[in-house]
Amino acid sequence: MKRALAIMVGAAFILLLAMMTLVVLPYIQMSTEQVPPDLEPYTDQEQRGRDLYVANGCVYCHSQQPRDPSFAPGDKDRGWGRPAVPGDYANDQPHLLGTMRTGPDLFNIGARQPSDDWHLLHLYNPRAVVEDSIMPPYRFLFREVTSADDDDRVVNIPDPYGPDTGQVVATDDALALVAYLKSLDHTYPAPTLPQPEAAEE
Repeated sequence: MKRALAIMVGAAFILLLAMMTLVVLPYIQMSTEQVPPDLEPYTDQEQRGRDLYVANGCVYCHSQQPRDPSFAPGDKDRGWGRPAVPGDYANDQPHLLGTMRTGPDLFNIGARQPSDDWHLLHLYNPRAVVEDSIMPPYRFLFREVTSADDDDRVVNIPDPYGPDTGQVVATDDALALVAYLKSLDHTYPAPTLPQPEAAEE
């Protein structure tokens, strides 16, 4: 009986230690992380676009975490922007760091591609803007109409990527997703970003 009690106490202690190490200490560390002052919350449209980003599985092929050049110099060389810091994700629940990079990192896609037209065309047919893209088209985010109404957002699609007749207009979902992608612009200063050491004189 005493041995069983000792095993139970030991197991409880190990679970408590694991919880402290894996849950409590990281929570304390992250709760004191400085949020960059220029980070802005998502608008309602951007939040809706973020929900669509999650629902359509974009996170499976795109990361949102450029790494420090000392750890992964290729991220900077690809033009993906400054390394991410924990405070950059203060508005993100859940975080969309990503697990692989079948496509490019999108942490700063809003700075690299600030054009609505580019994003809409890319969503309708990725190969219209990136010839060797393996991204699937998201044509269900658009409508093909004979003639667009005055308040429709027409997508200008070059031949041979568009329909033979009529026009392509973006749905509210497409516009929301583009608004979210354009909001991914982390070019503001990050106070907690490690600074390179000054060269010795």
